Amino acid sequence: METLRFEELSLSKEILKAIEEMGFEEASPIQALAIPHILEGRDVIGQAQTGTGKTAAFGIPLLERVDPREKDIQGIILCPTRELAIQVAEELTQLSSRKRGLYVLPVYGGQPIDRQFKALRRGAQVVVGTPGRVMDHMERGTINLSTVRMAVLDEADEMLDMGFRDDIEHILGQVPKEAQTVFFSATMPPAILDMAQRFLKTPEFLKVTQKQVTVPSIEQIYYEVRPFQKLEALCRVLDLYNPKRAIVFCSTKRGVDELTQHLQGRGYQADGLHGNLNQSQRDRVMARFRSNGIEILVATDVAARGIDVDDVEAVVNYDIPNAVEHYVHRIGRTGRAGRSGRAFTFVSGRDFYKLRDIKKFTKAHIVQHQVPTSSDVATVKTNQLLAEVRRHIEAGELEKYTDIVESFLDEDVTTVDMAAALLKLLMRRELGDAVPGGEKTPAGTGAEPGMVRLFLNVGRKMRITARDIVGAIAGETGIPGRMIGAIDIRDRVSFVEVPADYAQEVISVMNGNQIRGFRLGVEPATPRDRE
Repeated sequence: METLRFEELSLSKEILKAIEEMGFEEASPIQALAIPHILEGRDVIGQAQTGTGKTAAFGIPLLERVDPREKDIQGIILCPTRELAIQVAEELTQLSSRKRGLYVLPVYGGQPIDRQFKALRRGAQVVVGTPGRVMDHMERGTINLSTVRMAVLDEADEMLDMGFRDDIEHILGQVPKEAQTVFFSATMPPAILDMAQRFLKTPEFLKVTQKQVTVPSIEQIYYEVRPFQKLEALCRVLDLYNPKRAIVFCSTKRGVDELTQHLQGRGYQADGLHGNLNQSQRDRVMARFRSNGIEILVATDVAARGIDVDDVEAVVNYDIPNAVEHYVHRIGRTGRAGRSGRAFTFVSGRDFYKLRDIKKFTKAHIVQHQVPTSSDVATVKTNQLLAEVRRHIEAGELEKYTDIVESFLDEDVTTVDMAAALLKLLMRRELGDAVPGGEKTPAGTGAEPGMVRLFLNVGRKMRITARDIVGAIAGETGIPGRMIGAIDIRDRVSFVEVPADYAQEVISVMNGNQIRGFRLGVEPATPRDRE
């Protein structure tokens, strides 16, 4: 079916803004099918697998029907497991982030029920829960479904397999007859159809079949990283594997711009591609990518569609995709025309649910690796350099260079010393201070033991305070503020101590960021900076 952009749907500006901030550029097939029907008020049975974007398919129209001024429950969503209930609630909370006064509450077993009592008393227009816990609240009188405008069963077949049929029927029986009802299920056993006949009014049947996926020649790897570690992890992966061409996928246009800027600042031949570029700009970027003018293309899913380059050696999911189909499309950019390829995915926090769905429905063998250390990278680079030296030796034609070397050597300098010194020079130009066998960490900065002192190019004259520095570092890197050490603010510069384990990440993430509108430059301090 044709692709459909969210702007083409009759959605409020608040929901459209939230969709943009979440990085969705166009509706997935199930969203394109379901959202218009549900917005019209029709009852719907949707057949779609997890990972196809079905949460937004029912969540967007549900949120459009909710009136934030009314605090009663207007939407009830039933899920088979607490994990899915949490996941659905989190996505709906993001989708409703621009609708002031609208609250989504997950209720499930294993969480203290008193906390749920308090949240329900404060008011939640949408409740997402497991059938057992919703029934518990109904019996206690803390959930009343008489004001519900829409009821949703998510993964209905799984709930029936788990023995929830009686609970579901009791819950739906308490929903007003005029309410809209939506079922989503991966399969359509007779029990689902029987229940639909009882509770749905002339429903629309919608079906999206799961596409068959994966490309055997692609090696698929994932890394567990915290968000602030992604940039450093990406650089190490690129340095270790050294792909001649790579595509790095981000979820948002802003993410593409920021990552492209960081990569260019670190010396990579990179450029970005997203929907805000006009056609001539897109053509120029793609021409450079095809002609090896750039090695790394940073792109969103929509912008990357139509890229036809056979020798892409690696794809990196810098942000894990929201739908299984997007993962398939992304990794399919490498390993073409019989070539081998690699796909790398960075995963953190709730991303593991998405990774689980990708593995389940693609049957892909995605192996976890540890993020390469700078020592790993240095070892690979050294071996590559030595191999290049060996090729030059075998090729010969070194006579004029031999004369220069012989004139340099004397009784105090051996050929081994000279070769080692040249290797050191070349490796420093390639990797800075990293050497094989040693992790690159700023040292000798005059900080307390276990800490590294960093220089910042902002100070008192810019109205910078210690709170500004702690807030910026904690907010951008995720390091708890309590772990940040001594701060010394001077007229035009400042110094801050951070744990040694995080120093390189802080330098990477904070360089180019802003405090109070001033662009930051961050680097290791020197002991004399204490004077």
